[in-house]
Amino acid sequence: MTPFPSIKAPPDILCLYAARALRGFGDGFAIIVLPVYLSAIGFSAQQIGLVASASLLGTAALTLLTGFIAPRFQLRSLFLAGAGLVCFTGLVFPSIESIAPILLVAFVGSINPSSGDLGMLVPLEHALLTKETADRNRTAVFAKYSLIGSLASAFGSLAAALPAVLASDGWSRLGALKLMFYGYAVLGLLAALLYRRLPRDTGDAAKAPKVALGPSRGVVYKLAALFSMDAFAGGFVVQSLLALWLFQRFNLSLEAAGVYFFCASLLGAFSFPVAAWLARRIGLINTMVFTHIPSSLCLIAAAFCSNLTAVLSLLLVRSALSQMDVPTRSSYVMAVVTPAERTAAASVTAVPRSLASSISPAIAGVMLAGPFSALPLVVCGSLKIAYDLALLQMFRHTKPPEEVH
Repeated sequence: MTPFPSIKAPPDILCLYAARALRGFGDGFAIIVLPVYLSAIGFSAQQIGLVASASLLGTAALTLLTGFIAPRFQLRSLFLAGAGLVCFTGLVFPSIESIAPILLVAFVGSINPSSGDLGMLVPLEHALLTKETADRNRTAVFAKYSLIGSLASAFGSLAAALPAVLASDGWSRLGALKLMFYGYAVLGLLAALLYRRLPRDTGDAAKAPKVALGPSRGVVYKLAALFSMDAFAGGFVVQSLLALWLFQRFNLSLEAAGVYFFCASLLGAFSFPVAAWLARRIGLINTMVFTHIPSSLCLIAAAFCSNLTAVLSLLLVRSALSQMDVPTRSSYVMAVVTPAERTAAASVTAVPRSLASSISPAIAGVMLAGPFSALPLVVCGSLKIAYDLALLQMFRHTKPPEEVH
């Protein structure tokens, strides 16, 4: 059996796949360019950590709000609003250089300093994907969705080398970096054109329930609590801060960083179909846990290596394993709640991936300036292992429909 069974995707899903690719490409270069741009305008590691925290905190608030208002609005309107926010962020961010307005734009905007797919568009896309897909195909569809996003992100990482190319052709370094943000705004515009193709009645707003979360509230809250632990841990090594650590610890160039993150995203992307294949054999929870723990051990080991080749090798192995829980986690959440609760459930469980992680980048920024700059890697790996063991203990007996025999 192939990782992706033969599934004829409806036009709505094809639009979401294409929009996910655009967002992934933008995030791919933004997470690398962001710390370089902030360093170029004089920000310290601590200040860059604060910007990352503000971005994740704002993303969490907007994602939570979206999950609860979605049943009252047409999904297409919310999709267009999210794409508009991407355009706004790309146009405004490079026009300001002082800490207060940058923190404000980071909070209300869509810049994502993490490798994960975050933001108000995530719960909307997850709910629509699930609505259009049968249970037996759900994990494969989420894996394909994640694969497309990660492949696009990988090529976006390569695009992060463009400022260096432009600088060699006579552009100022700062001007070339700002140009990348304007490109980010163009990607938001293209995503809006795709979202306009969605039907107006996608959200079933007229039939929306009065309460966004109902019978599945207990399960959703437990998952959200666990995901908050995972997100808090991940916040110590968001991609922008990991890039900053590599720049400072090993004097890695922007071009080399782009190649590394390209390879990391590529490995993460191709792990998604493997995750779907594994999930059909050992279950969604087991797939999440038993691929996550080895990736965390690699991260901890990288913290104690002084050789750049060894560090990058360990981080690449981690990339090949750490993202297998992305499609499986999304599929699991959608499977264990009722259809009417899907958008709210996706929101409530996605919010901790930015809300809890919004705290740790600021702490990690201080750690990076300390005597053991790799401490954030150790803290992240240790907390993630604790999360995996707790998830296995609490949910190993809660099966999605396709695993109930």
